[in-house]
Amino acid sequence: MLTLADVSKSYGTRTLFSEVSLFVARTDRLGLVGPNGAGKSTLFNLILGEETTDEGTITWERGADFGFLPQESAPVGDETVLEIATSGKKHQGESAEEWDIDWTLEPRAKKILAGLGFREGDAERPAKTFSGGWVMRAHLARLLVSEPALLLLDEPTNHLDLEALLWFQDYLTRYPGGLIIISHDRAFLNALCTGILELRGGRLHRYTGNYDDYVAEKVARKEQQLAQYKNQQREIEHLQRFVDRFGAKASLASRAKSKEKQIERLQDEAVEAPEEELKRIHFKFPQPPRSGLKVITLENVEQAYGEHVVYRNLNFTAERGQRTVLVGPNGAGKSTLLKILADVVPIRAGKRELGSNVLTGYFAQNRLDNLRPDATVFDNVMELRTNENQLTEQQVRAILGAFLFRKDDVFKKVSVLSGGEKSRLALARLLVNPPNLLLMDEPTTHLDIPSIDALVGALKNFEGTLVFISHDVYFIRALAQSVLHVHSGRLTPYAGNYDYYLEKSRATNERAALTAGFTDARPAQAQPAAATPPSSSKTAEQRKSEARARSNEIKKLRIEVGKLEQRVSELEGKQSELTAALEAPETYQEPGKAQHLNRELTAIVDQLTAATEEWETAATRLGNLERIDSEAK
Repeated sequence: MLTLADVSKSYGTRTLFSEVSLFVARTDRLGLVGPNGAGKSTLFNLILGEETTDEGTITWERGADFGFLPQESAPVGDETVLEIATSGKKHQGESAEEWDIDWTLEPRAKKILAGLGFREGDAERPAKTFSGGWVMRAHLARLLVSEPALLLLDEPTNHLDLEALLWFQDYLTRYPGGLIIISHDRAFLNALCTGILELRGGRLHRYTGNYDDYVAEKVARKEQQLAQYKNQQREIEHLQRFVDRFGAKASLASRAKSKEKQIERLQDEAVEAPEEELKRIHFKFPQPPRSGLKVITLENVEQAYGEHVVYRNLNFTAERGQRTVLVGPNGAGKSTLLKILADVVPIRAGKRELGSNVLTGYFAQNRLDNLRPDATVFDNVMELRTNENQLTEQQVRAILGAFLFRKDDVFKKVSVLSGGEKSRLALARLLVNPPNLLLMDEPTTHLDIPSIDALVGALKNFEGTLVFISHDVYFIRALAQSVLHVHSGRLTPYAGNYDYYLEKSRATNERAALTAGFTDARPAQAQPAAATPPSSSKTAEQRKSEARARSNEIKKLRIEVGKLEQRVSELEGKQSELTAALEAPETYQEPGKAQHLNRELTAIVDQLTAATEEWETAATRLGNLERIDSEAK
């Protein structure tokens, strides 16, 4: 379908890649990986014809079409979301009579838009009323509706929440065409790819299998290459010693000449030494000052956006050294909880209290919330200078250098930085005044895989308290020691790592478990009332009978909901008692008592999870019946 033959591309004196060759079949599902700046997006631009090659050719099979999703979308005009989603499918003919109208186009587009998170009614709204991330979803829908023979996707998961990402991933597993995907999401590449293309050192290397297979094969290739290189170098050294020793002797001159030619032949055919890894971020958090045992406490907190109450009577405590991941459905309030902890959104009621000697650091999902776009990279760090840290220009450059901002890069305006560069700069700022309470919202977004590994390594050695949100299972598994499930204004703690949470939530998929077993917690949009049958279709007696049955059921459900609420309240009280007991120093003076309390707390948490689910089911059913009863009256 697509052939690249000896393609080279340079910018000035810098060669991005040379003699790149690639054959893409219709069934290929390829991940394109490599460090930031290796030329992945440039290679896409060459394939798309938006840039020209310096050398080599790019050939498409006749009739093959492609669809491309860039990292950023162009500004939109007055078109609706649905118009964007259907704009990729053209119906053309030589005359109006020859136009082939596809009556399934709009229904398919609406189904795909729903899968990507748009709600009913959003399709008819102007796209310019949505954020840039949602516009990107509309363009992604356009590609999926048009079904080109080859999809070229540049970081398609950056603008998707977890639920939309899982839907998209499942959709692509059944996609009839070929795929080439630039992504830093290991789980996404593992689920979809049958081959990996790595841009490294100006060359394109092809591997069979998914991302994990690529990592294993890359290690094996490197070891094999190193062994071959060492063997050849030993042989060359051995031959060279003979030439050096006997080359001047007449009786051995011919043999020495023969060995010189052998050396030349070996050097021409020699395997090159394995390349050193390309530059990548490498840093560690300076250890922050030690905080008190209780780092932050929320008591009876209420928070709302307009009329929508997110939390009521919210209680939460984080202790020194804890590493907690927040999970739960979209709109449940995970980011809001992180913002409450960071004190970047006001609370309507309740108390937020920091422990002794606590310094808070907040890493926002929207990186520009932490940065000044009109200032330079250098100024965004230098502005953190205080009388205490006495930050110097040399120190700023050293910190920025660790995050790959070298030489004149430090004078770039933040507004022109890529997503990955903004993420790296936001991380760099955290090193200037290291917090001992670190709050991070999707910290791996826009980071390449080596940078994610560097961040994991730095956070493993971080001695403060960490609360974070992520949909990167690798990142969660590497760091989380406890899990907090957020849903419908309630927090359910799991006193174990992510594998413990998977076991207790009975999830069948490690990634889907981030929202396992729960429905979308966002406030429902008002829906038009269902049409009721004409009054003449039912007798007055029938309507009275239905009303009586409905009333009886509502009474029973109200009693059931009340009992379940009481049960949840009792379990929450018991949970608080056990937590307090585990915090008490005297608990640890009695052998075995702490272990017993821990087991009891685990059992209570499981019971609380089950009781909360029962309450939600019963409360939803009661609300639906009360609405129907009200409409009937």
